[in-house]
Amino acid sequence: MRIERVEASKHKRGRVLVFLEDGACLKITEQELLDFGLRAGDQMDDEALARLREAAGISNVKVTAADLVGKRAMSRCELEKKLVERGASHSEARYASEWLEAIGAIDDRDYAAVLVRHYGRMGYGPARVREKLYEKGVPRELWDEALEELADSAAQIDGFLTGKLRGRTPDERERRRLTSALLRRGFSWGDVKAAWLRQGQELPEE
Repeated sequence: MRIERVEASKHKRGRVLVFLEDGACLKITEQELLDFGLRAGDQMDDEALARLREAAGISNVKVTAADLVGKRAMSRCELEKKLVERGASHSEARYASEWLEAIGAIDDRDYAAVLVRHYGRMGYGPARVREKLYEKGVPRELWDEALEELADSAAQIDGFLTGKLRGRTPDERERRRLTSALLRRGFSWGDVKAAWLRQGQELPEE
């Protein structure tokens, strides 16, 4: 297969376009250009072309992966899922995520801690935060350590009730409404009930 021309992409920095005689256009990086020594007019046999396509595929997935984690933090599992959704094979997605992990661009342990702090500041309790860790693909073996970043449930609930009540004594309807809100936020019934007792209020058994 003859290479008709080689030119830098006008739209993406570091991307090189290789146009073949059959009309195909390979999108490669500057690294493949150097590794394969590609020039216009060169002939490539099927084996060399297959190796170039494979190398280009991996490099392009790596570029996409780097772009994704550059926009926002994510877990390795979440990254691999997004790469596959964008057309990467599972092996390419795994290779790219391993590469980013090796250079420190993704770290599930640090990401888990960031998530816990973020949702803790939003007023979420342990159960709701666990749901978020699951949704974001954080490995379960990292959950307990990350949850140590979460503020004490009693302090969170007390702060929530104090802010809502502002010294008022709630009626039964308001107590139930606030209780439901706390349960939705991921706090346990026992912790919520104990908080009401500290407020001088009692709740019926669940």
